[in-house]
Amino acid sequence: MKELKVKIIFQEDVLGTASNDPDIHNEFIASKAPDALTREEEVATVGVDEIVEKSMAVFPRNKEGQPILYDYQVKGFFKDACSMLNRLTPKAEKGAKKQPTNESSKLTAYKKIIDGLIFVKPRMIPFEINGEIGSCQRPLRGQTAQGERIALANSESIPAGSSVEFDIMMLDPAHEAAVREWLDYMSLRGIGCWRNSGKGRASWEEIA
Repeated sequence: MKELKVKIIFQEDVLGTASNDPDIHNEFIASKAPDALTREEEVATVGVDEIVEKSMAVFPRNKEGQPILYDYQVKGFFKDACSMLNRLTPKAEKGAKKQPTNESSKLTAYKKIIDGLIFVKPRMIPFEINGEIGSCQRPLRGQTAQGERIALANSESIPAGSSVEFDIMMLDPAHEAAVREWLDYMSLRGIGCWRNSGKGRASWEEIA
């Protein structure tokens, strides 16, 4: 087993992904994610894109009122990073074996590996906030049967320079190189809502 303690320093604002409107849970989310452990987890299970136009997306809080990331959000980022980096391996010619070009492309059934062999703790990861929490508003455009729709998305925003610290436990030490690769990838594609725009991008460092 290998344990890695890391600090994530956000280079861009990171946006909340949890619904701030309890009615949404009663009308919509609970029916789509009945096995989720908490309301915040229900939001993450369904996806913020389906609910963002109805309310502000916020950060869940711990008992002390601190904004937090859940451990499963970090594992979700790992899955996303591994999926993208695996695409860098070119397709092999017919009959030839695909040759891995990075650590991520060496993993087979990577989702099962991340689910069952790589763990993040603590469960609730508090933010160390640099400055004040704000909000980020932006239009969302979507094509529907009735034509193009535009909605205003509004998310709680934690400023750049804020950070989180957590431990990553790898039951198989051979996965450490891939985990480090995923953490490096966070400087290109971040965590949280609207990450495709660059929100939530971060650097990382190993801490004692």
